Amino acid sequence: MRRSKIIGTGSCLPRKVLANKDLEKIVDTSEEWIFTRTGIKERRIIENGETLSDLAVDASRNALEMAGISVDALNAIIVGTVTPDLAFPSAACLIQTKLNANKAFAFDVSAGCTGFMYALSVADGFIKNETHNHILVIGAEVLSKIVDWEDRGTCVLFADGAGAVVLKGVQGEDGGLLSTHLHSDGSYWKLLCQPGGGSNNPASYQSIDERLHYIKMEGNKLFKIAVKALEDVAVEALKHNNFDSSNLDLWIPHQANIRIIEAVAQRLDVPMEKVFTNIHKYGNTSSASIPIALDEINREGKIKEGDLVLLDAFGAGLTWGAALIRW
Repeated sequence: MRRSKIIGTGSCLPRKVLANKDLEKIVDTSEEWIFTRTGIKERRIIENGETLSDLAVDASRNALEMAGISVDALNAIIVGTVTPDLAFPSAACLIQTKLNANKAFAFDVSAGCTGFMYALSVADGFIKNETHNHILVIGAEVLSKIVDWEDRGTCVLFADGAGAVVLKGVQGEDGGLLSTHLHSDGSYWKLLCQPGGGSNNPASYQSIDERLHYIKMEGNKLFKIAVKALEDVAVEALKHNNFDSSNLDLWIPHQANIRIIEAVAQRLDVPMEKVFTNIHKYGNTSSASIPIALDEINREGKIKEGDLVLLDAFGAGLTWGAALIRW
C-alpha cells in the first residue's frame, strides 16, 4: 500500500518577541490575565519588510535540507494560510518562485487554523493516487497584520510563524500517514472571521472606519464548539485505524488556548505528558502551529520511529480535522 511519509520538517519564527508585559502598554490587560486565560507568555511578530512568503521559504528550506532533496524533486507546493502576501496570486506561487521550484505546481488552501491539516490531506491524496512523489506542505500565517490592536480579546492571542513538511510517497511500509479526517460547518462562520477585504465588503472609508479588516471572534461560543470538535475528530481518526487514546505516543493539538487543550486531553483521557504544547512561547499561529510544533519535537528528538502521533486542529470556517501518523 502506498502511503505518504514525512521525511523532513522545518519552521521559521520571526525574531521580534512580543511579551505579555509589552501588551500591557497597548491595551487594557495584564500579564497575569493573559497567561491564566490562554497559557501564552509571549509571541513572535514580523517586522517591517518581512512577509509571510519570507517565513515560509525559510521553513521550507529547513524541511528540504532535512529531507535531503532538492527543489527540483518537488512535484507540488501546497500552502495553508489566510494571510497571504497578496489577495492573489497565491502565497504558494510566490514561495515557488523564491525557492526556484519551477517543476512544482503550487496553490493555497484557506481553512483558518485547520489550513495545514487540509493541505496535508490534499497532498496525501495526490501521493496515494501515485501521481506525485514529493510534496511540500506549508502552514504559515502573519496574523499580526489583521489583528485589531485595540481589541484585548484577540490581540493577545494571535502571532506569526511558518512550518513545513516534505511528504514522500512510499510503498509497502508500515509507517507514514495512516489517515486524515476533515470537517466543516459554515453556519458558524460569524464566530471567527475577517469581515472586510473580500468582494462582499471591499476596502472603503466605511469598512476601515468600522474596523472590518480585523479579526472578529466570539471566544466563549467558540470554546465549547472547539472542545467537542477536537475530541470528536480525534476519536474518529483513532477508531478508523482500530486504536484508542491509550495507544497514542504523542498528541499534537492546534495551539489555540491552553484551556482548550487541557479540556480535550481530559475528555480523550490523554495524560498531559503525551501532549505537546508550545503556546506559551509562540501564541496562536493558526495554520502554522502544528507544523511548527512538529518541527520542534522532531529536532529535539522527542519523537521516535514507530511512535503513533495524532495531529488535531480547529479553525475558522468553522473547520476541524485530524491526522494519524505512524512515525
